[in-house]
Amino acid sequence: MAKQKEPEQAPEEGAEVPKKSKGKLFLLLGVGLLALLLSIGGVLYFVFSGDDEPVSSEPATPVQLPAIYQPMEPAFVVNYTHAGRQRYMQISVVLMGRDPQKMQDMTQHFPLIRNQLVMLFSGEDFEELLTAEGKETLRERATLAVQSMLEREMSDPVIEAVLFTNMVMQ
Repeated sequence: MAKQKEPEQAPEEGAEVPKKSKGKLFLLLGVGLLALLLSIGGVLYFVFSGDDEPVSSEPATPVQLPAIYQPMEPAFVVNYTHAGRQRYMQISVVLMGRDPQKMQDMTQHFPLIRNQLVMLFSGEDFEELLTAEGKETLRERATLAVQSMLEREMSDPVIEAVLFTNMVMQ
């Protein structure tokens, strides 16, 4: 005799779920977990990749400190003999640097700086100093002379420029 198929009964509460249902559940959980991980990876890639500039091998330019001006008081007075007459030049000098500590340390060398500038100014040709180019040349030479002297004394030129704030010639 042939066996008759028994009608399927609804599973009772607490009864074991058939294996077919567990396989689908694990498959759905796996796909959901994979989608979550891919989403997190995409977000992290987007956040951390950004549009960063490539890192250059050149060092960053140092930040330039504000200028510090140190006047040399009193003004320099130099005498010249020009065309048989006694001539004078009075010149006010300001030293420009950027490092406050080095500028402070430099003040102990003011007598040497003054001597260097007096010797430079007194050796100039009065006629050349009457032109704008002659004055600029003298300013450049004064800058180089002071930087050279400070390099010897302090192992650092300290100043960027010698500036003439007032120049009177008669």
